Amino acid sequence: MRLVVALGTCVLACSASGQGVPLSLDLLSSAEDLSFMLHADQVRLDRPVRLPGSSWISDEAAKAISRRVWENESGGTVEGLTFWGRGEGFASLGIGHFIWYPAGADRPFGESFTRLLAYFERRGVALPDWLRNNPTCPWPDRESFRRDLAGPRMKELRTLLHDTVDLQARFMANRLEAALPRLLRSAPPQRRALVRARFMALASQPEGLYALIDYVNFKGEGLYPQERYNNTGWGLLQVLDDMRGYPEGRTALREFSRSARRVLWQRVLNSPPERDEMRWVAGWRKRVKSYAGLRFKAPETAQTLASAGPNKT
Repeated sequence: MRLVVALGTCVLACSASGQGVPLSLDLLSSAEDLSFMLHADQVRLDRPVRLPGSSWISDEAAKAISRRVWENESGGTVEGLTFWGRGEGFASLGIGHFIWYPAGADRPFGESFTRLLAYFERRGVALPDWLRNNPTCPWPDRESFRRDLAGPRMKELRTLLHDTVDLQARFMANRLEAALPRLLRSAPPQRRALVRARFMALASQPEGLYALIDYVNFKGEGLYPQERYNNTGWGLLQVLDDMRGYPEGRTALREFSRSARRVLWQRVLNSPPERDEMRWVAGWRKRVKSYAGLRFKAPETAQTLASAGPNKT
């Protein structure tokens, strides 16, 4: 048997019969994962629970959702694939604005671009010499980065990122797939059932799957000690934990949206004044508030979004 998730559809496919039986919550693709999900409080938490290469988010769903993420991050433009925000100490690259630090920079948030480069190499992408071997960002600050926007390295970087959009989509989907066992390990034992149920209620519908992928690539899993202000995080774990009750369907979307707004507002209140994070509040709130009103067209959602694609200018 194997579990298959299309965009918002989960079925148990039996190789003997070739028929699919609808499932509401069972989203994982291996017996060990399924055991962990159903009995998270009883199994050992010090061992991997995902088999290498297993996947429950289809490539079609990943591609469709990633294009909406690209729209959120940079308007779906090629120029937006290479970005450095005002007041930030790092470049934000690709459709998910993956973080890349220069040498010697403070690293308050987890770096993801070097992991993306390693993923490219594992998938056979030929990288330019200057991007091999886990490099640091060659531009030391925002000013030097912006001065070089029309330079040869920057053009080469944008070409690479534009040509690998589908791989970036898979990279983001893989991050969410790997997140759930880690979230459950990190959650207090008495909260694991709540976190698991809320995650699954979202992942079992296309709009919720989008919200999960978007948020985890937007603000992370919430597991790293350095991603805290006043010992309070703002990642996916904190948003799921802050939700109320066991919501299902569109109620789960609305509750996830509400919780994300509250968690991000708490981050801003806890942030160091010199970071001036209040300037981001309106954009952040608009982004996560949109989760509550998402309406995807099923069953053609993945094909429609993928064929439409983002703007190329």
